[in-house]
Amino acid sequence: MISLPTNRRRAIAAIVALIAAGSVGAWWWMARAPADGALVLQGNVEVRQVNLAFKVAGRIASLAVDEGATVIAGQNLASLDKVYFEDSLRQARAQRDQAVANLAKMEAGNRPEEIAQAEANVAEREALVLNAKQSLDRAESLLKTASGTRKSYDDAIAAQRQTEAQLNSARQMLRLMKAGFRNEDIDAARGQLAEKDAAVLVAERQLADADLIAPSPGIVLSRVRESGAIVNAGETVFVLSLNSPVWVRTYVSEPDLGRIRPGMEVELRSDTPGARPRKGRVGFISTTAEFTPKTVETRELRTALVYRVRILADDPDGALRQGMPMTITAMPVARAIEMSGGPR
Repeated sequence: MISLPTNRRRAIAAIVALIAAGSVGAWWWMARAPADGALVLQGNVEVRQVNLAFKVAGRIASLAVDEGATVIAGQNLASLDKVYFEDSLRQARAQRDQAVANLAKMEAGNRPEEIAQAEANVAEREALVLNAKQSLDRAESLLKTASGTRKSYDDAIAAQRQTEAQLNSARQMLRLMKAGFRNEDIDAARGQLAEKDAAVLVAERQLADADLIAPSPGIVLSRVRESGAIVNAGETVFVLSLNSPVWVRTYVSEPDLGRIRPGMEVELRSDTPGARPRKGRVGFISTTAEFTPKTVETRELRTALVYRVRILADDPDGALRQGMPMTITAMPVARAIEMSGGPR
């Protein structure tokens, strides 16, 4: 074994220490961008998906689109068998028409012919009262001369009282016919009409809900049910991937949190060779720190806390797909403010 002089050993150790320090410094400088430089983040595309279902139960009559189809907002995607909904609507409209006629009858009051009939009934009762009074007078005269019996006299009194009561009843009926219906009855008829109107609206809405309408533009990812199937309300029929908006989810560490702000424009690049960069805008920065997700963590960053950021991506050609890796480059805040004409 060759023994080196002490001075030489010290010199070699110092050189090794300088090289190690230089390597660590270079690694730190390359791994961490300067505070006034561009901030580079890694993220993934998030495309929102919607499970489309009917609001009412029924049998699927037709499906207008298949998987992979591009749809627009307001497009009819599927329809249920509408015969039951149409029957319910006709029934509700008939009941509504009946309530309308009943209210009109009450508001108009009794017809002149009905009032005339009540008046004739009063006149008839008056004639019966007059005849009963004459019969009572004859029975009383016969009783005084001993030509009649007490029973005949009592029967005449009872007949007169009965006819007078009937006359009073006919007169009260005539007054009711002339006064018309009570205000409370008319209000009740109005309430019944409002109830029937609401039933018609419900039936019309159920008939309209028998069509499954696309809520926004998108692409059909999957068709879960087929024609002829019986589905319940809320049971998924299609899974729709929305075209807009398209988000890119990324995470920023606490030291770099001050270098981005909501509304800041960023550049987005995918891993596809030759793909052009896209524009984006910071839409949301979480106010709560969280651990680095398992999908992006490393051994060194296993316990690091980061903040979730959502970038609104510009995707006019629809090339971005769910989960696609993206590289986000944000210019410094000071430069962004300078380019925008100063702080707002």
